[in-house]
Amino acid sequence: MVERRVAVIGYDAAELLDIACVTTTLENANLQGAAPVYHVRLATPGGSPITCGTGLTLQAQEALERTVGPLDTLVVSGGIGHEAAAGNRSILAHVRRLARESRRVASVCTGAAVLAAAGLLDGRRATTHWQSAKALAARHPKVAVDPAPIFIRDGDTYTAAGVTSALDLTLAFVEEDHGAELARRVARGLVTYLQRPGDQAQMSMFTASPSPENNLVRQVAEYVTTHLGADLTTVALAHGAGVSERHLTRLFLEHLGQTPGRFVRQARTEAAAYLLTSTSLPMTGVAIRCGFGTTETLRQAFVDRYGVPPSRYRSTATSTTRS
Repeated sequence: MVERRVAVIGYDAAELLDIACVTTTLENANLQGAAPVYHVRLATPGGSPITCGTGLTLQAQEALERTVGPLDTLVVSGGIGHEAAAGNRSILAHVRRLARESRRVASVCTGAAVLAAAGLLDGRRATTHWQSAKALAARHPKVAVDPAPIFIRDGDTYTAAGVTSALDLTLAFVEEDHGAELARRVARGLVTYLQRPGDQAQMSMFTASPSPENNLVRQVAEYVTTHLGADLTTVALAHGAGVSERHLTRLFLEHLGQTPGRFVRQARTEAAAYLLTSTSLPMTGVAIRCGFGTTETLRQAFVDRYGVPPSRYRSTATSTTRS
């Protein structure tokens, strides 16, 4: 079996996990069979060691300037040094050159800023770390930035969200290249029990705190996420908060960017996504526990948020845990 050549581009203040999630996953794939299936190299400007954003020094394996194709996969890492890298004409020139010589091109986290600056994301849908999505969209209006998914594939170009989403993306590469069975073995070897599908939201409201600027909004939001089966109509929420529906809606739009109704629907859908991938509850049980009432209401909310019905989401998200 021919080894697939993979070049991972690093630079000063790159995120170590962005690099390691890719290289470790592919090297683990090499250990699963009789012969290596990937030839992975870390390329840096001048081939010099880089000081990662964590302060650790990482030794390069080759100079970016001397890296040549054809490549199977080109991966640009992210990190706090991404703005300097995106403004470095030499780095951008070599990224463009290698992209032309690669079967597929990918970025991890804020590495999307480098691909965008190189013009490789124009006209494409892409993602990045949720904290950097707004800036990426503002600087590169030709890029359709979607901050929600774990990773996005648009043709031969892939962009992953923050940090450990590189693991999900690289497992997807292994499955795409060599099948689901090898991807499952690699996932088990890395002690990651779940390979998240690309369309899973990278930032859940259960890990993103509502704005602390308004106590009433925070209290109502916390009530919603801890009482999903209750009456969460705007009328009921406003009554419980002691304000009018109109005032509550205005506050939610101002501080959370969405109406109370949309917030409730998102909270219930994300809770359902968690239950679908972490429990064996039947679909009716998931719907009732999350406040949807019926499986059809759950299905409609799921398709609206994730683009797939809940049954497919559960099947895809749990695929790497099955023998």
